[in-house]
Amino acid sequence: MAAPSYVCILAGGGGTRLWPLSRGHRPKQVLALAGARTLIQDTVDRLLPLVPPERLLIITERSHAEELREQVPEIPRQNFIVEPGRRGTACALTLAALHIARRDPGALMASVHADSLIRDPEEFQRTLAAALLAAENGEHLVVLGITPTEPTTQLGYIQRGERIGTANGYAIYQVRQFVEKPNQATAERYLASGDYLWNPGVFAWRTSTLLDRVRTLLPDLYGHLMEVRSALGSAEEAEALSRTYERITPQAIEYGVVERTPNVVVIPARFRWSDIGNWGELHKVLDQDEHGNVIQGDHVGVDTRRCLVISTSRLIATVGLDDLVIVETPDAVLVCARDRAQDVKKIVELLQARGRTDLL
Repeated sequence: MAAPSYVCILAGGGGTRLWPLSRGHRPKQVLALAGARTLIQDTVDRLLPLVPPERLLIITERSHAEELREQVPEIPRQNFIVEPGRRGTACALTLAALHIARRDPGALMASVHADSLIRDPEEFQRTLAAALLAAENGEHLVVLGITPTEPTTQLGYIQRGERIGTANGYAIYQVRQFVEKPNQATAERYLASGDYLWNPGVFAWRTSTLLDRVRTLLPDLYGHLMEVRSALGSAEEAEALSRTYERITPQAIEYGVVERTPNVVVIPARFRWSDIGNWGELHKVLDQDEHGNVIQGDHVGVDTRRCLVISTSRLIATVGLDDLVIVETPDAVLVCARDRAQDVKKIVELLQARGRTDLL
C-alpha cells in the first residue's frame, strides 16, 4: 500500500519585492496578481486534485495567519502551522515534518511555495505526483527543475547530471550541484549548455528521510524542535514554539540540507512557472495588449507601450511612455523603469532607514 502524501505550502514570506502593493503585513501570496484568485488560493486550487484538504498544510507566521485562514477556508484550521517568527525554510519544513510524522510516520511530503505563478495546473499535478513517486523508496531527496527561458541572475540554478530513471514518464537525473544567482556571463553559459535548470523550491521526500538529514546536518535545529515535539497539536504548542524559536538560527533548506546531501535527484518540469520576483517579471508572464502593455485598474493611455500599469484607487493617465512600471495604491505611487524593477527593494530599504514603517 502506497504511503499517504502530504503537501506543505510555505506562506510566510514578507512583502518587499512587489512594493507598494505588497507590504510586510500583506505579502504577495494574499494578492490577486494574475486573475480573480489570490496566489495562495491558486496554489490550493492546484493541489486539491492531488491531495485532500486534510493533507494540505500551510506554514506561515502570526502576522499573516488569520488572513490566510479567511482566504482558504477549505483547509482545516488545525492544518495551519503558525510560526512565532521567521527562521527560514529549514526550520519551517522540519516543523511541518514533525506534525506530519505525528499523524502518519511513514508519510511522503512535498513542499511548494504559496507565491508562485503556474499556468499549467494539470501538468504541475502530474509532475509533483511523479516527484512523490520518486521519493517513495526513501533513498532520495527530490527537487523539481524549470527549463530556463532566459539567462536571469535572479534565480538559483540546478546542474543535472546522469539520468538514473523515470517516474510516471518523467526523467530523473542525479544533481551535480546547486548554484545561487550567478552573474550575467555565467547565467548565459548555463542557458547555452542545456544542463542547468532553475530552482523553483519544490521538493518531495519521505518525512522520515528529511528528519534524518536534519538530525545529521542541522543538529542544533533538530534538537530545539524536538524539545517542542510533545506539545505539537496541543494548546501548549504556541507557547512552546515561542520559547524555542528565540534560540533557532535562521537557515534555508537548500543551504542547510539539500545542497549537503549526496542523494539528491531532479525532475525537469514542463509547466510554465514564475516566482514573480519583481514587477518586470509580472509584466512578462501576464497577457499583454496590442501595445505590449499590462493594465490592471483604471487607466487611459496615449502612445504608451510595453508598460505595466496597476491602479487600485484612481485613474492613471499616461502619455508617451515606454517600458515603465507604474503601481498606485491609496498611500504610495511607484514609477520605475521596467528593466530596473529588481531595484524596488532599494526603495523599501530607504523607507526602512527613514523610519517610514507606515508605508511598509
